Amino acid sequence: MSEEQRPSPAPQEPPVPDDRERHAAERLFGERLPQAERYVAHLASSGIVRGLIGPREVPRLWSRHVLNCAVVEELIRTGARVADVGSGAGLPGLCLALARPDLRITLIEPLERRVQWLDEVVADLELTNVHVLRARAEQAKDDVGEVDVVTARAVSALVGLVDITLPLLRGTGELLALKGRSAADEVRKAQKKLDRLGARSTEILPAGEGLLEEPTTVVRIRL
Repeated sequence: MSEEQRPSPAPQEPPVPDDRERHAAERLFGERLPQAERYVAHLASSGIVRGLIGPREVPRLWSRHVLNCAVVEELIRTGARVADVGSGAGLPGLCLALARPDLRITLIEPLERRVQWLDEVVADLELTNVHVLRARAEQAKDDVGEVDVVTARAVSALVGLVDITLPLLRGTGELLALKGRSAADEVRKAQKKLDRLGARSTEILPAGEGLLEEPTTVVRIRL
């Protein structure tokens, strides 16, 4: 059976956050919590049907995805211009936009079907601080404008990621790459390239300590 003939996964009901997840969501999203809940509903329904999220991820949408991304806001200064590379289902870009209305965020995504979904969700959530740009990251420099922070999650290993993200900063700013337990090993493998690209500092930082059961691991690279 071809991919075109294969039936789409069925939409699911959004997960109900447990007490800890609810507390974290209230802290992170404040008055935008209803919009965050609508976003999770989009992920569990059209996000599943259109292949942006795997059906097995639905029970973990709050903890593993939305909150895991939103806590990165604590590392971003007020009013920053953010480019989110390979946004896919809006992770972390839409989560940051919901948590921090002061940020100006461009979601960079090359695939048309994902861009269409992102446009629909941004419109439904009435997010005026978000722009969706259909482009490959390495081709987006002229269209994205001035950028203070580049974010990326599950795009590629750091050694390849820096090639497509650091040029967007035009020589100043920082990359926040959401990583897992392989962060230190990825930094080690990318170190020579980071030196060549002019990185001033590279840190591995936790985000969401005291709020999440398992804090998010972020590699911050400053130019």
